[in-house]
Amino acid sequence: MKLLLSTGSLYTLPMSQACEIARDTGFDGVEVIIGMEFQSGNPINKIRELQKIIPIYSLHAPFFDLDGWGDKPEQLRLSVRLALETGIPLVNFHPPSWMNMELGFWRWFNSIKDYQQEIGQGQVVMTVENMPSSGAFKINPYLLARTVGLIDFMLRHNLYLTFDTTHMGSGKTNFLSDFHQCYDSGRMRNIHFSDYGNDREHLLPGRGVLPLTRFLNHLRETAYNETVTLELAPSEFPKDEEGIRRGMAEVFAYLQKETGRR
Repeated sequence: MKLLLSTGSLYTLPMSQACEIARDTGFDGVEVIIGMEFQSGNPINKIRELQKIIPIYSLHAPFFDLDGWGDKPEQLRLSVRLALETGIPLVNFHPPSWMNMELGFWRWFNSIKDYQQEIGQGQVVMTVENMPSSGAFKINPYLLARTVGLIDFMLRHNLYLTFDTTHMGSGKTNFLSDFHQCYDSGRMRNIHFSDYGNDREHLLPGRGVLPLTRFLNHLRETAYNETVTLELAPSEFPKDEEGIRRGMAEVFAYLQKETGRR
């Protein structure tokens, strides 16, 4: 099992600085979110510069419009091309949103028969992410909101899963049953790890209401040997670098202990 840091956890810093903090803390590598920094310059060069600092095990395809990256299907194809060029083994993306009327994306999303071959070209693992519920009525504005439907779609379209704890917990505080359904499907290839509480996502463990220690203990009892990616909101850390490093070291020690890494 590898412990990663999502660069989104420190997106207020330059990505190179976030990678340096991850490396110095002890993380095995990072997941890079393709965001504003990729709107200019050569993205391959950007990734290779980051790889000099720390290994990159996954890319998160854009989840908002970026200049030069096209629509959602094109964003995903460009993300895979970038992964292929730089040797990154996994690309994660969000499913279509019915609330945002992403009908064209949904038609394309549903048209792919085999994501691993048609999109990942048999070389890049393709994962879709379970998405959050929000608002007073806990509405999930994305398609594949139900765990059973998500698993069925993944099995029919040869698509793997990035299981997000805060997203699943936003609809079901005790999400362990859904976790086991996803795990038992054989589709889980990455985990986004953070807490949830009071309608706030991506909190430090212990600042929300999710049973995260139990979750990690359950995970340790399985044969899961993929990646656990810490994905926090930057507001969870102090603004000064020393405080960020101290907070990051504390949560990393917690992850190591509860996953049996030490």
